[in-house]
Amino acid sequence: MRFQAPQLGALGVAFQAFRAMQFVSLAAIIGIVANFINEIVSNQRDAPDVLVGTLTVGSIATLYVSISYILYYDNLLPLLIAGGIDFALMIAAIVVAVTIGKPLSLLKCQLLPQPTAPTATFTMSISARDYASAAARYNNYLALITTDQPHCYEIKAVWGLGIALCVLFSFSSILCVGLWRRTKGDAAPPKDIEG
Repeated sequence: MRFQAPQLGALGVAFQAFRAMQFVSLAAIIGIVANFINEIVSNQRDAPDVLVGTLTVGSIATLYVSISYILYYDNLLPLLIAGGIDFALMIAAIVVAVTIGKPLSLLKCQLLPQPTAPTATFTMSISARDYASAAARYNNYLALITTDQPHCYEIKAVWGLGIALCVLFSFSSILCVGLWRRTKGDAAPPKDIEG
């Protein structure tokens, strides 16, 4: 038995390319954010809500992108519903990008110090684990991104990938609607002019 993707022309190829780019971007975001959270939690600190939310949205989106591509490949994907879910994920990516990027827009990573110890200085400025207010947890996030240059560049990479995901999900939602119209048009029986 030979596997072959649906033959839906340029829209189908573009959909597959966008799904691949979304998967790669999401995998990178999950890896970087999971590394941050691992460093923080291994030092008995609370992970900032921004990072936990980013990891949650990224994991859900990765699961959706994987499943939707498999369903598309088997020609079982409800394209109109997929377009709506892609639009919702675009909104989630916008929220993540804005939340992560608020303090990053004016931050110049090159002005931060080089790292001195692997993780000792990373968590020294972050407060101990407690049930702090939202403002205190946000200050923990600010302390995290201003620790040193590598952490600053990594969180800026997450921010950039989040912005890229906004664009990717917006285009893939449009592609889903276009693919739906194409498959809907192909399924219509020919009109009988004489009848």
